[in-house]
Amino acid sequence: MALSSLHFTPLQFPSLHRCNGRPTNPSRTRAGALREWRDYEDALKDKDLKRALGFLRSIETLQDQNLSTPQSSISDSEHFKGEDSELEWLLRREKNWEVLDACLNADDMKLVAGAYGFLQSRGFLPNFGKCRNIVLDGPRDVNPTYLKSSTGLEASKLSPKKWGLSGSSTAVFVGFFGGVSFLINRGIDIRPNLAAILGLAMIDAVFLGGCCLAQLSSYWPPFRRRILVHEAGHLLTAYLMGCPIRGVILDPIVAMQMGIQGQAGTQFWDEKLEKELAEGRLSCSAFDRYCMVLFAGIAAEALIYGEAEGGENDENLFRSICLLFDPPLSIAQMSNQARWSVLQSYNLLKWHKNAHKAAVKALESRSSLSNVIRRIEEAMAPT
Repeated sequence: MALSSLHFTPLQFPSLHRCNGRPTNPSRTRAGALREWRDYEDALKDKDLKRALGFLRSIETLQDQNLSTPQSSISDSEHFKGEDSELEWLLRREKNWEVLDACLNADDMKLVAGAYGFLQSRGFLPNFGKCRNIVLDGPRDVNPTYLKSSTGLEASKLSPKKWGLSGSSTAVFVGFFGGVSFLINRGIDIRPNLAAILGLAMIDAVFLGGCCLAQLSSYWPPFRRRILVHEAGHLLTAYLMGCPIRGVILDPIVAMQMGIQGQAGTQFWDEKLEKELAEGRLSCSAFDRYCMVLFAGIAAEALIYGEAEGGENDENLFRSICLLFDPPLSIAQMSNQARWSVLQSYNLLKWHKNAHKAAVKALESRSSLSNVIRRIEEAMAPT
């Protein structure tokens, strides 16, 4: 995916220290601060993560240096006198969250990880990576019987459905062919139009990855709601497992432009997994974490609806990584790993149902990534 190169523009930061033991000119400091925060907002508007993150790191480093210097040991609120100035400082601090909104256009995933690391070090993301090392007690061999006893669901309910085999798509097919038969019986021959529609659908499937059909389907409220539940499952699990999320793409057209054809998608990154694959090895812990995030969408649908319909692409990705093992995993081993992973994700989402619900609501209101993450943290905050 070709993206424009990111350029770091050196910024001049506000004077947050005292010169010769005397405060700097407050009006001058405020003017400089406002100008430089506008530079930060411009970087966010341009989706320039490198420049935005560089600004935040520099301003925080400067504040840390001032606070550690006896001559400058005054609080931020003392720099900006009055209630209005303190509110101004708090509002600027809240803008730290917005650096996550620039992640989607970043082609360097280490920069994305750096944004999450920076916010976590500043106390914004206390639950990021909270469940990185959590694995449920229980057998590694998860047969369909054990899966049902643990979730109350048949294994078939935790598998994605092929289009035309699920309840909703079957109803659509029945209604469609019933309508066609009715029109033909009334003397209205729509077969030429139908042939043209099927031809366009085939072109869409072959050359566009089903993007147009997915775009049309996304306008149907029940289908869109399932997409939101599915993607919120991926997002929350990746977040709890400490995998930086680059973004959530819900518009199939945007997904196609970014190389994710015909699908909504959550883009996350696992540094350990990527490093191990580059070295020609794959540890069980990295593989398990990846599989849990991968099957979290299916688990989320099963948790909310009692069965999963989406997730076919997730299964395809799972099979492709299973083939990287030497020797590759057998069909029986892949099936067991899939059941184990979906069970782990199912229970993780069940434990954090409020956070998942908050993520769904935020995505439903078309909130930015930073706002979705904030809603998750608020839902998980101690009451």
